[in-house]
Parts: sequence; structure tokens; C-alpha cells
Amino acid sequence: MQSGSLRQRPIYSNAPHDPQGPAAERRLNETARPRRGTGKNKFAAQTERQTERETEWDAYFNSKYHIDVDFEVPKKLQWYYAPAFLGFWFVIYLSLVNTQINHMPTALTRADEAAHPRDFIAQRAEDTLIELTRIGPRVVGSVANEVTTVQFLRDEIEKVQAEANERFEIEIDVQQASGAYMHWTMVNMYQGIQNVVVKLSEKGNSNENYLLINSHYDSVPGSPGAGDDGSMVATMLEVMRVIAKTDEPLAHSIVFLFNGAEENPLQASHAFITQHKWAKNCKALINLDSAGSGGREILFQSGPNHPWLMKYYRQVPHPFANTLGEEMFQAGLIPSDTDFRIFRDYGGVPGLDMAYIFNGYVYHTKFDRVNVFPRASFQHTGDNVLALARALANAPELDDTAAHAEGHNVFYDFLGWFMIFYTATTNIVINMIISAIALLAIGISLYFMSVRSGCSISGVLVRFGIILGIQLISLGLALGLALLVAVFMDGVNRSLSWFTEMWLLLGLYVFPIIFGMSILPALYLERTKKDPLSLGFRVQLFMHSHCVCLVLLIIVLTALGIRSAYFIMLCVFFDIVALIVNLVTKWHRKAYWFAIVVMICQILPFTYITYICTAALKTLIPMQGRSGGSANPDLSIALLLWLFSVMFAGFLVPLIMFFRKTRTIVLCFLAGTILFIIIAVTDAGFPYKPKTSPQRYALIHAHRILHNADGTTRTDESGIYVYPQDRRFSVAEEEIKTIGQLHKVSEFCDEEMFCGMPLYNHRWHKAREYSLWIPIKEQPEIPAAYPTLTLQETTELDNSMQRRFNFSLAGPDHMTIFVNVKNDAKLLDWSFNETLIKNNEPPPYFVYFSYGLDRSALEFTIDVEKTTSSFDTPTLEIGIGGHWVHYDMQRTKGLGAYIDSFPSYAYLQAWVGTYESWYF
Repeated sequence: MQSGSLRQRPIYSNAPHDPQGPAAERRLNETARPRRGTGKNKFAAQTERQTERETEWDAYFNSKYHIDVDFEVPKKLQWYYAPAFLGFWFVIYLSLVNTQINHMPTALTRADEAAHPRDFIAQRAEDTLIELTRIGPRVVGSVANEVTTVQFLRDEIEKVQAEANERFEIEIDVQQASGAYMHWTMVNMYQGIQNVVVKLSEKGNSNENYLLINSHYDSVPGSPGAGDDGSMVATMLEVMRVIAKTDEPLAHSIVFLFNGAEENPLQASHAFITQHKWAKNCKALINLDSAGSGGREILFQSGPNHPWLMKYYRQVPHPFANTLGEEMFQAGLIPSDTDFRIFRDYGGVPGLDMAYIFNGYVYHTKFDRVNVFPRASFQHTGDNVLALARALANAPELDDTAAHAEGHNVFYDFLGWFMIFYTATTNIVINMIISAIALLAIGISLYFMSVRSGCSISGVLVRFGIILGIQLISLGLALGLALLVAVFMDGVNRSLSWFTEMWLLLGLYVFPIIFGMSILPALYLERTKKDPLSLGFRVQLFMHSHCVCLVLLIIVLTALGIRSAYFIMLCVFFDIVALIVNLVTKWHRKAYWFAIVVMICQILPFTYITYICTAALKTLIPMQGRSGGSANPDLSIALLLWLFSVMFAGFLVPLIMFFRKTRTIVLCFLAGTILFIIIAVTDAGFPYKPKTSPQRYALIHAHRILHNADGTTRTDESGIYVYPQDRRFSVAEEEIKTIGQLHKVSEFCDEEMFCGMPLYNHRWHKAREYSLWIPIKEQPEIPAAYPTLTLQETTELDNSMQRRFNFSLAGPDHMTIFVNVKNDAKLLDWSFNETLIKNNEPPPYFVYFSYGLDRSALEFTIDVEKTTSSFDTPTLEIGIGGHWVHYDMQRTKGLGAYIDSFPSYAYLQAWVGTYESWYF
């Protein structure tokens, strides 16, 4: 950049009145007007006259008021430098952000083991995963999960025992357990599910405080579960092998929990922490899970209230952690859950929750295979988990964790190079100090603007107030434009156009955000060319106004207890560093010098914010394919990009004003938005691709029978239940119509309990407005007997108006139980989890039930009371859904034909099922 030498005439409110002044000014202004017929090149003539005018202004004001005018007013740079300016930041993104977010360590092979006896060997873990996934889908209740996988784990653990150093002993326990607890709004009940539990201890060690490391070996129906969560099982086995083989002390035993029922969901972790003999001794946790396949595992939950854990995580070789992930997850913005919550809520065990988040497209599909899981991911995770296991197993804090409970953490890594963490209290102090310094520095800057420009301080403050208003409107306009695009894309049925092609987000949302943030400042600066404040000072006022907006946001978010406000604090901090440097060096008066300082100081925050933004997008975009159809996913992505753009671009956008044809440059962003919208609505913006980024559906070929109170049947039909898992389910509507007439599931909900459908879990009921029922003639080929509900007896309780119903239920290993009361009856108690009853939640109630090895009938009781009618009228309505989710017969000839009706880019998780309801 070059600075011009043109000096701007200052206006001084305290200058003495000079009757000749206005005339002199008019004469000087005349010299700036272009003259015709001079015979000179027009540009050269204008430059010469401008130089003459500059000299005359200096002479006039210096002689009249004895004032030295020393602020340099910049000549605007030519417009064609703008692409270079924008390209500079794009190069920063590609060279630093994109490189680091995908950076992985070199994977060690078996050949490296001799030279690295203490290190994690990625190839060993990979080989273990290959053998595990050869078993196939490992669904609770299946032979593959309950017998084959358990034996596989036993064999692998025995190999570790054979190699173990003599200083260690290894105990194995296979737990079977039954129980129930509340999972969101659903009673989650299990019977005879299994855990394979291993304790690694030093011989003779009497310390009874253990470290717990957990992952799950079961998978969802139809998926080999390489990423979720076979990769973590293989990692745990290799970590166990390395620790057991090396001759290094363990102050505390390590319990390795190979969890046999996480996908049901979270049943086996509940069984362990509430019933296992070693559970009460587990004082800290490393939970390992996956919402993707490969990449870098992220630490997204810590503690809670145990900041000392981050002291040890900071020592891992490949840190990747962020408070934002924790807050998003705990706010329910992530459509997943992990065992971490169970250990925290039911056992009070603090810990670290880590998971794979990239390539979530294959998560919970048949494409989650070993061939898409990179070996380097094993090395990344294995190095970190091994380092954590060694550190925490020797941490003195395990002996009294309660003494170190000090509140929440703020934690984040920088490009995987190092970790920063501090307590939430420290976060508040830092945020407030940075905010106060920022406001003070801005005030000092405004004062110097007044002194150097000759404007009164009130004049500078008025201009700052106007510009602050413009900035607030600009931020609102940027958000409004992004949301408008999101609404438009959804309105023309083109939401999720970026699902596979992430680059479309740049034009669809970042461009309109930049346009909204810059168009009003550009128009304002264009209309105030003759303002006594120089262009440089006015541009700085826009930066100051953006800083004030961020400071206000810091204060609000900090007051709300949102720890992720540290993002905004970092942006303000680096802006204030640039401002202080400019004030100290007086470069804020030197045309483009202050802009150079701003650019240099913005490199770090720009890199960091775009790094986190990219990680968030790589995590959230695949999740939009399984977040349901009720909400427009473009709205959430637009809001996210607006938040990040405000942080990484807020102090860079004003620098665009230094280029000629500013308005044209800004309008190019609008033109780019229109171009990308056109691309997005064409086939180039089609969201899905077979295998790599499929569209998800759950499908049940079901038979439903609904009985009346007198035992007659009011409904007896077969059909296809279709649960689309994203917003664009209409793209396959024509293919689905070939099956039969479509009905929204919600059409049945007013008349029937839980819509009278074989809902698999409570999420399906929430999606009833977007789910389909297609009646067909062909009945499903059920591989076993229908679920059998038997009323064994009824007994009177305290009086004739209270009764206990005793039931027995037999059926497949996955069933749903729906309970409702009729004719003014009140449910007093039942043998399921009592939370719904104690909280007086209104019926109907949803119970999810599954079993592992124990296939015995479920015995349960329900106590009811009637006050206005007798028991001669119906009292209870009970519905039973049966789900054969893992049987080989699920893809019968008929079901296979219906699956084939869907387009090639669709992935269907399909099985056969039943639903039957009765009155009692």
C-alpha cells in the first residue's frame, strides 16, 4: 500500500472569525475545479492542481491560525487491488486453516514397534477394527452382539494378558444387568444387557480410586460401526496393551469399560454406573465415542466443575478441544447423546468426553466401514488417549476429586498446536478487563482524532454516534439478508443445497453477509467526501463502532454465563492491540500505515475464528441430514455463519473502503450471491450423493391391529412407515408414491394414542408431521411370533376404586410400550421408572424396552384409580410395538422391493415390525 501526501483542511471551532476567510476558501476551491482546453493530460492536470491546492491550504491555515496540519489524507487505492486484498485472506485460510484442520500425525506400523515400545501403534488398532467389523452389525439382542463380540473382546484381552508386564494384573468381568431410567421424555428400560469390564492394576496396589475409560461395541441396525464406535474399542484395546506391556507405574487402577448397549440408547453405561461392583471406585472418566468416521477426535465436554482435568489434557500431543462444542452439545443443538451424561448424572463422575466428528455423512449407515476410516486417525486418537490414561492414572487429584471441584472451564486449542484453558471465573474477569480497556482505548483514539483533525470533540462524538448506528443497522442487515436467502432457498424447496458441496455456503451466505456489513458504510463514506474528518479517521470510526458492538455482546453473553464469549473477547483483544500500536506509533495519522497494523493484528484472530468455523461446519452440516424435517436447516447455518463472519470479517470489511469504486466492489458480493443462488437451484446444488453423502430414511414394513373395548378390531392393515430424517424428503416423493397412497402420520394422531403407529422411539413421535404411512396389501414377513401381552390378574388396592393390573409381555428384543388411561382414570404407580408419575406428567407414556441375553418375558404392573366411573368401562389403553431390527429376514422379497423404490442416493435403515393396541 502507498500513502498519499494530500493534506486535508481541518475545521477549528475555536478559530477566530475572518471575514476574508470564506472568500479565500472560495478562491482556493476554484483551483480544484477542472479546466478545459489546457492541452494537458486530464489526470496530470488534476494532480498538479491538487498539489497547488494542498500548498495553498497549508500556507493559508498556518499563516492565519499558526497551526501545523500533519495528518496525511490517503488517496484511494485503485479498485483492482481489492481482489489482492481479499485473496490475501483466502490464501491465509488455505495455507493455515485448511491445512491444520486436516493435519494428522504419521501412523506407526508394526514395523515401528521395536523403535517405539511405549507408543501407540496405529496399524495394530486398525487390524483389530478389521476383525471386529467382520462380525457385521452388532445390535443389542443379536447373536453378533451378545455372543460373538463378547467372545472377540475376551480373546483380545487374553492376548493383552499374555504380553503384560509382570508388575500388572488384569481382571475381566462380564456384567449382565437390568434396569430403567428416563431418557428425555421416554422411559428407557433394559433387561440382560452386557458389559465387558477390565481392570488393569499394579500388583499389590491397595488404592481404591480408579480411572474409567469407556467406549461401546454395539452398533445401530445395518451398520458395521467402524467409526461408531468400533474405532474407539480398538483404540482402548491398543492403549491397554501398551500400558500393560511397559514397565511404568500406575498409582491408580484403570477400568476399561467395553459397553454393550449404547445405541439403545445409553443403557449399558447406566447399568455399569448404577450396578457394577467397581463403579463406586471410578473417580474420573475418559469417554470415547463418535458422531463421524475418522478425522481428529475433539474434546467437547469437560468436567463439569473439575478444571484440573484440563491440566492433564493440555499435555496431549494433538490437542483439539473447544468450549463451544460443550455448550452447543449441552444446549441440545447436537442431535446426539453420549454415555458421558449417564456417568455424570447417575454416578457424579467428572471426566473428558471425546468423539470423532468429521465425515458424519456415514455415521449410523452401512457405509461406516473400515475403508473410510484413515489409519492416521488411530494415531491421533491413540497418542492422545494413551497420554491421558497415563497422566490421569497417576494424578493425585483422583484421591479426592471433590476437593478440586472449582467450577466450569473455558478451554480451546489453537490450530492443534497448544491448549489454553482457565476457569469460568477467570473468563469473566478477562472479558470485563478487555472490554474496559477497549472502551478506554477507543475514547483516547476519539480524543486524538479531535486534536489532529481540528474537529471539536463533540463533533467527533456526533460522527461516531452516527457511524455506530450505521454499524448496528449494517449488522442487522447482514443477518437479515442471510436469513432471507435461507427462507428463499427453503421456499423454493432447495434447502440443504450445500449438504455435499460445502463451498456453496461462501456465496449463499458469506457473500450477502459481507454485502450487508459493507454497503451502508460505503454509501455513507461516499456521501461524506467533504467531511472535515479524513477518510482514514472515518474508517477507524467504523472499526471502533464494530468494537463497541462486540464489547456489548461480550457483556451480555458473559452475564448470561455463556463461556464461548471468549471468541468475541479474542477479536476485541487483537483489535485493541492494533489500536494501541497505532496510537503509540502515531500511525493512526499515517494514511495506510494504521491499516497495515490492523491487517497484521487480524491474521491470528482471522485464522482462529475461521478454523473454528470450519470445524463447526464440518460437524454440523452432515448432522443436518439427520436432524428431522421440522426446522429449516439453512436458517441455523445462516445464523452460524453470520456469527462467525461478524468476528472474522468485522474489522476487515472497513478496509474495503480504501479502494476506488467501493460501491462497485461491494455490489460484486451481491452479484455473487445471486450467481450462487442460481447455481444452488440447479442440479449442481443437489444435496445428495450415493454412499458418500446419502439421504437418510428409516422404514418399517409394519402390520398394525387396533382393538376396541369389546375386543373387536377397528383397524387391521399393513403399510410402510417412512421416517425421513431431513428437510428435503419431498425430493423422493415421486418414487415413494409408487408404493401407494401417502398419508401424513399426524393424520392419525388425534384419534389414536401415539398415532396408532409402531414408533421406534420418542423422536419419531416428534417427527409425526413429516413422517408418512403408506397402506399396502402385502403383510410383512414377521420372523417370529407377534408380541404377546397377557393380563395375568387384577387386584384391588386400598379401596374398590383402585386396582393393580399385572401384565406379562413377550416378543422381540426391541419393543415399545405405550400406556394411556381412559374414562377419568388416574395412573397412580407402575413398575417402570417412576419419574413420569412423580412429576405428574400427563399421559400417554412411552416406554422403550430391549433385552440382550435374558429373553424371559417382561413382568410389569400398573396401578390406577377411578373416581367418576367404575371399572366396567375401559381403564387402560396399552399399545405394543414389535421391532425386528437385526434379523436376516428383514430384507424379504416384498420389503426389498419397497427399498428399491427409493432413489439410488437414499440410505434406508429398514426392518419389519408390528403394532397392536388393547383396552383393559
